[in-house]
Amino acid sequence: MERLPYVDEHAVPVSASRDAVWSALTHVLHRTMTGSVRLARLLGTEPASATPTFGGRPGETVPGFRVVHAEPGRQLTLQGRHRFSRYRLTFLLDDDRLRAQTHAAFPGPHGKLYRAAVITSGAHRIMTRRMLRQVEKRVRDTDRRRP
Repeated sequence: MERLPYVDEHAVPVSASRDAVWSALTHVLHRTMTGSVRLARLLGTEPASATPTFGGRPGETVPGFRVVHAEPGRQLTLQGRHRFSRYRLTFLLDDDRLRAQTHAAFPGPHGKLYRAAVITSGAHRIMTRRMLRQVEKRVRDTDRRRP
């Protein structure tokens, strides 16, 4: 796996089994990222499209990310690149929380501008936390629907 500089980490508490969190995570990633196909094309992401079903297995994709490492119920690592950045997003499932760690490189002057627009502006933080909250909500909603 390519060494990339650390960017940040965000977490949400979860009170469910690791299997339930994993299922919610893969569902949210597939739904959220598949909706960003236009942005992926604009940025020139690799990969640019999603696999038809996404279960978090190595090699599967969502726009902008490929699964490079998966330990169901423990860790999911996605990696990708585009014109302005190379990046990795790792989800770590602990007993009581879900964490998202970001590592990324932003080479050249355009990369520096992109970093300012996405990381320094706080947009990445907002989007990552929103995604984590969606996973947390899906876990809660799934628990409520169980008899």
